[in-house]
Formats: sequence, C-alpha cells, structure tokens
Amino acid sequence: MRVVLITGAASGLGWELARACHAAGDALLLTDVDAAGLAARVAELGEERVAGVAGDITDSGIHAQLVDVCSERFGRLDLLINNAGITHRSPTIHTAPQVLRRVMAVDYHAPLELTLAALPLLRASRGQVIAIGSMAGWMPVLGRAGYCAAKSALTQAFEVLRAEIARDGVGLLMVYPSFLDTPIERNALGGDGRPAQHARSTVGKVRGADWMAREILKSASTRQQRLFPDRGSWLASLLWRLAPALYYRQMSQRFAGELG
Repeated sequence: MRVVLITGAASGLGWELARACHAAGDALLLTDVDAAGLAARVAELGEERVAGVAGDITDSGIHAQLVDVCSERFGRLDLLINNAGITHRSPTIHTAPQVLRRVMAVDYHAPLELTLAALPLLRASRGQVIAIGSMAGWMPVLGRAGYCAAKSALTQAFEVLRAEIARDGVGLLMVYPSFLDTPIERNALGGDGRPAQHARSTVGKVRGADWMAREILKSASTRQQRLFPDRGSWLASLLWRLAPALYYRQMSQRFAGELG
C-alpha cells in the first residue's frame, strides 16, 4: 500500500487528488490550513487509512509534524504532492509587500522546505515528489506579479532538485497547468490582503480539478518529469519567448481588467 502526503487537500485540486488516491487504495496523510474542512474530508474518506494534520503550510513545525506522522503511523512515505497554493489579483504598484511575501511563502518556500524535510523518507522508499507549478511561472500575467515570481522560483528550484535527487532514486514531476476551476482563484487576495474584488481574466478553456487530478496521477504512474496539460498555454509560453511584443499586446487586451 502506497502512502501519499497531499497539501492543500481540503478543497479543489488537492481534494480531487485525495479522492483519486484513496480510490486506488493508497493510505493518505492530508493537510490544509482549513481545519474544519480538513476534518470533514478525513471523515468522508474514513479514518482507517487516512490521517489529517491541520495547519499553515508555511510553518516549519507543520513540516516536522507531517514527517513524524508518516513515520510513526504509516512507517513510510511514497509520494509527496505539493499542491497548496495562493494567488493574488492586483497591479504590482498597488500590492502591499506583505501580500507578495505571503504568496512567495506559500507557493515557493513551503513546498521546497517540506520536500527537503521529507527527503529521508522518500529516499528510503525510492519515492516521488509532485509539485504544482503554473504556466504563470513561464510567462508574465498582468495582475499576478507575486504569483508569477513565486511559481517561477518554484520551477527553477524543483527543476534543479530533480537532477540532484535522481541519484537517490527519487522521482520528481512538475505540473504546469493553466486555468483551473478551483478555490485558489475564488480565494485570491487583493492588493491590500483582503479578498480580490474583481473577477479573474482567463485564456483558453477553464479545466475542472477532477480532470487535472486524473492527468497528474496518470503522469506520475509512469514517473514522467513534466506535465503540460494545456496545449494553448504551452503555445502562449512559446509566443512570449519568440514574439514578446505581440504577447504583451494580446495579454494587455485580455487582462485589461486586472489593471483597474
């Protein structure tokens, strides 16, 4: 029986990943900042092979607690899914520094630090890490400077880490989705740290979290290194590299509402 640790597991993509892993017979350790929501999810799945640890994923104490639970309750860790994330919708010049720091802490520092804390267990099982990046880490998106910066940092760090841990038999899958129908956007921060007041702008089809979860786990089953599930966003990232002026014109038209 595989042991899977999923962050941000109480809703959205994290919950769909938890459901799919549970249906496959995996034992689960779920974590989320929403304690009540997490408890409800653990109860829904049944507590026999599911554990939950509520807390802020940016807290190093939670990282140590998660690793301890893996060791003491399950005796191993086979798959770590770094899913928890946060975003903002606000022009950079109108975004408070604490908002930028919060996004960076959740989207970059937390997944990297948790992965490093879990590496001894993952080495022992010759396990696997999954990190949820974003196409926003590959190309600029108006109104998302902090998010783009955090996902870019995550991309670079984990692409380097993959090569460094491969010698220990640990695999690493980076996922680069575009726009998903998940609570991360509904809970987006505004420039003042309160919920964003304007609707998000999108490009292409907005995919469901259940579809994304299936694609991720299918790629993980073959120990794939990268997943670009949305061809349109991948092509947009190429446009940014090959014709940045054209990309900026099109993005500025599509995302004009982000500047208000």
